[in-house]
Amino acid sequence: MASSMLKTHSFILFLILFFITVIAGCRSDSEVFGKYISVSSLGLKRERLSHLHFYFHDVIFGKNATAICVAAEAPLTNRSSPFIFGDVYVVDDPLTIEPDVNSKMVGKAQGSYVVVSQGELSLLMVLNFAFTEGKYNGSTLSVLGRNEVLSAVREMPIVGGSGVFRFARGYAQAKTHSITQIHAIVEYNVFVFHYC
Repeated sequence: MASSMLKTHSFILFLILFFITVIAGCRSDSEVFGKYISVSSLGLKRERLSHLHFYFHDVIFGKNATAICVAAEAPLTNRSSPFIFGDVYVVDDPLTIEPDVNSKMVGKAQGSYVVVSQGELSLLMVLNFAFTEGKYNGSTLSVLGRNEVLSAVREMPIVGGSGVFRFARGYAQAKTHSITQIHAIVEYNVFVFHYC
């Protein structure tokens, strides 16, 4: 009797698995949300670690401003200091080979940053480094992270990229080179894994 019941349960289990397999096999590709693919099917060969070095120029005042405050009128943010909690800036900052703003430009830092601390100058950086020179021309790296501006060296994650930086991951180290009331020059060392 037990043997007969075991055979019946095994047969029912077999039928269930059979119908699941048949039904799954009848689905079209348009019904599948995701599937595994090989890296080589995208034409990607091997992963590489690259080091990029450049200078970021952020000009917040004047006729040549590259960072514009687009939100600063909330009651807590409308004060005399140029950086107040809640201020939102949109940026289109040049990236150059040397600290001199007139040196060769290799791209732009485009995006926004928000003053996110009430007690210190900390920014939430949401930027794309859009490169315009050499083998990186047309490629981007995306930065999303906290920038504690008065620290000697800040580290922010690289969360993605495009072009030669598809599937990028890594980090950017920022170090203030010089700063005035209107112009900050920040040295960046970026270490990024990407496929080539």
